[in-house]
Amino acid sequence: MSEESRKDLYETGLQIRREVLGAEYVDNSLKNATDFNRPFQELVSEYCWGAVWSRPGLTRKERSMINLAMLTALGRTHEVEIHVRGALNNGLTKEQISEVLLHTTIYCGVPAALDSYRVASKVIAEHGK
Repeated sequence: MSEESRKDLYETGLQIRREVLGAEYVDNSLKNATDFNRPFQELVSEYCWGAVWSRPGLTRKERSMINLAMLTALGRTHEVEIHVRGALNNGLTKEQISEVLLHTTIYCGVPAALDSYRVASKVIAEHGK
């Protein structure tokens, strides 16, 4: 892949990442990057957000639902918190988020879903939804 193509993916990724997670969150992540973790931030922006989230096969709402389910399954509550904000930004309702988490209860277990419900409840309350 040419350097120009990678730069385009990075810029596309930054735009989508800011739209989904919020510019303040993304800009703080980039501002606080160190020489040690800057390559990780660039990789996430370029490939996760630029190469995958920009694909036409799924809507952002669908991608958010999938993320919430996967992150719950993995027990990554910090990331659940971030992606509940993203899900709200992508137009999911609190009822849809609840349905995703209820679905994960069956397949991932009560403790995993309970943690995600706690985090999601906090974020939804902060957003006044």
